[in-house]
Amino acid sequence: MIVTCVHVHVVPGRVADFKEALRLNYQGTAGEPGNIRFDVLQQADDPCRFMIYEVFESEEAVKQHKETPHYLRWRDMVAQWMAEPRRGIRYNVLEPSERSLW
Repeated sequence: MIVTCVHVHVVPGRVADFKEALRLNYQGTAGEPGNIRFDVLQQADDPCRFMIYEVFESEEAVKQHKETPHYLRWRDMVAQWMAEPRRGIRYNVLEPSERSLW
């Protein structure tokens, strides 16, 4: 599994636009064959900050995701609404491990 947490800081006044664009990207991503999870979170104490928790089956699935029309549309649309560049951080999955699923 490939797990990435994408941290996004949106400029004030564009949060509603960002949420709508993200909703459309979510709908497309959730239907992708290699997508396992795509959770969208808004920070409780700062509504301009978001985290996207992405889980894909493989590097190939991540690559395919980044070539989809819905992702490319989202990426280009929201770029001007960012207070700073978005940051994707990869994580290694420790649990559940294959052994703990037995």
